[in-house]
Amino acid sequence: MNLPNKLTILRVILIPVFLVFLLVDAIPFNVILALVIFAAASLTDMIDGKIARKYNLVTNFGKFLDPLADKMLVMAALVCFCGMGWADVVAVIIILAREFMVSALRLVTAGEGIVVAAGIWGKLKTAFTMVAVVVILFAEGIGFHSFLLNEILIWIAAALTIISGAQYLAAYWSHIDPSK
Repeated sequence: MNLPNKLTILRVILIPVFLVFLLVDAIPFNVILALVIFAAASLTDMIDGKIARKYNLVTNFGKFLDPLADKMLVMAALVCFCGMGWADVVAVIIILAREFMVSALRLVTAGEGIVVAAGIWGKLKTAFTMVAVVVILFAEGIGFHSFLLNEILIWIAAALTIISGAQYLAAYWSHIDPSK
């Protein structure tokens, strides 16, 4: 197994660690520790992709697991944020719905031998959402709960999610066109 795939697996392994720190208030500085774990996991996303492309280590396993690991990490954070009152449920549902839609689209096209690669809007959406989660964790971790800040960040992420979802639909509509 190559290094980019190991980094992706590490990101998946860090998700429950992140959740423990985020959700267990008895741990001193739990939110700051959750922030550190989330940031480290997010960095593995950037690093594994750069290494895979630079050294021609792109694999089908990586194409499969990398976007799934990203979704699992971000969705774990956003769902917890909803439960903690840190994020708007509607915005998070929009983000979740897009992730399910793109995953379903990838399944359909995979059956036709087509791998749906992440587009620029999808990458921008992922990067912004990860940054938004980091900012929210930092603010909450230092005791600065700002509903307005959280709302702005989550709704920008939702808007980018809608744009990237529309891009995927437009690009691959012929594979799911109900008139065919």
